[in-house]
Amino acid sequence: MRGLWRSRSAGHPPAGPSPLSKAEVAAAEAELGVRFPAAYRRHLLTVSAGGTVCELRRTDDGWWWAGDNEYGRRDLLHLPFPHPDDYAAAEDELGLREPRMEDYADESAYDRAWKAWDDEYGELQDRKTAGAVIAQEHGCGFSTLLALTGPLAGTMWWDGRATCDRILPLSLEHGSGARPVTFDEWLDHDSWNLLPPGWGQQDLRPDRRQQT
Repeated sequence: MRGLWRSRSAGHPPAGPSPLSKAEVAAAEAELGVRFPAAYRRHLLTVSAGGTVCELRRTDDGWWWAGDNEYGRRDLLHLPFPHPDDYAAAEDELGLREPRMEDYADESAYDRAWKAWDDEYGELQDRKTAGAVIAQEHGCGFSTLLALTGPLAGTMWWDGRATCDRILPLSLEHGSGARPVTFDEWLDHDSWNLLPPGWGQQDLRPDRRQQT
């Protein structure tokens, strides 16, 4: 059984699973088909396999992360994490193609068309988080994402699709072209405090859709 390891990051949970060995990290990277961002790799080796972040551990199915990550798709992990701007047009186009009952001769034909469309929509939603894992869960469907791959590797993002249908950067300075914080920067902050104005804990409720 792993012992407890005291986190060096002030303001975060002081205990968690002990760090991984270099051999374990290398094995996880080889199996998952990714190279962890340097700061996250350092955290795994010198601070904890979890603690502040969801634990990376060896399961019966191989290396994977604890928590809601169990619903993540391994086949998408090696793909570059996409900037939200990259799929905005495709999402708009898909929305315009949602089947309408009045366009079909009968309910059975409509149901088949809508199921095919819904499958396509689900695939788009899955690909929005390709190359990323949930670093921290916040309840009500909200989570903090760590991008592992692509140009945005090592940056932190907010998955707010539960209420606002958006993934946006966690940033120290919001505005046009807000720079997402790095993993090291994020460790010293609370995700709620890195959201844009009006997106705080009291503003993002499951029964209140944000219009921004």
